[in-house]
Amino acid sequence: MKTPRLPIAIQQAVMRSLREKLALANLKLERNYQEPKLVYQQRGTAAGTAWLESNEIRLNPVLMMENQQAFIDEVVPHELAHILVWRHFGRVAPHGKEWKWMMESVLGVPARRTHQFELESVRRNTFPYRCKCQQHQLTVRRHNRALRGEAVYRCVHCGEALIAE
Repeated sequence: MKTPRLPIAIQQAVMRSLREKLALANLKLERNYQEPKLVYQQRGTAAGTAWLESNEIRLNPVLMMENQQAFIDEVVPHELAHILVWRHFGRVAPHGKEWKWMMESVLGVPARRTHQFELESVRRNTFPYRCKCQQHQLTVRRHNRALRGEAVYRCVHCGEALIAE
């Protein structure tokens, strides 16, 4: 799928969200953390990723076009929280108590670990797996790791190991 060209208005809204949340965090934490660089190159089914050492947030432009307000309200603060936690606390669990505190108490955003976006437009070759509560789609990379016995994937809801269909 070709990466969509992001309208300037969306990029400006994302930047405004980032700057507002960063200013709020700097005020509450009594710090002056540097603004992360925004890059619109995230691929696959991830909405975004935080690159801690390079102070960079990568956002998925395809999912952003399809879920504009959710990116502004949730994804940008989620990734910013990862960077702020790393700067404030050092290396800790990615979605641990420090991240949850940063999201809820500092940024004022519910601490959700995963998004619920429709992924059909960004899903490439996937393989169906099942647990006792639902069907899952594993990427080629995860499917191959499971086949080679290098990884066992579990459902985040029921905890059961995923089985290829």
